[in-house]
Amino acid sequence: MSTSLLLQLQLLMAGGLFLIGMIFSIIGAIVLINRSAGRDVRALTAQSALLAKKGIAEDVAGLVGNVSALLKATNELVRTAAGIGVFLILLGVMLMIGACWLAFQLS
Repeated sequence: MSTSLLLQLQLLMAGGLFLIGMIFSIIGAIVLINRSAGRDVRALTAQSALLAKKGIAEDVAGLVGNVSALLKATNELVRTAAGIGVFLILLGVMLMIGACWLAFQLS
């Protein structure tokens, strides 16, 4: 292979790596926006609050305990989704930095 063809191939690989990093960052931001404050989580939290009020009003201790467990699980769900979003953003940024470093090394 000639040197210019090899250089073009390496630059194409660096560009592809940068594009993949950008896609990962965008997906991570979408996950953070949609999953952390999603409609399902808000609806589940609102319904849990109504159940808790009913359990307290009717003095049903088991219902209140189950609602508490449901709210804890919802909290874990939101934290997990946020963690996945942050991980994807950081991975994307690292890929973009690596692509830039590779492109600067080639030139």
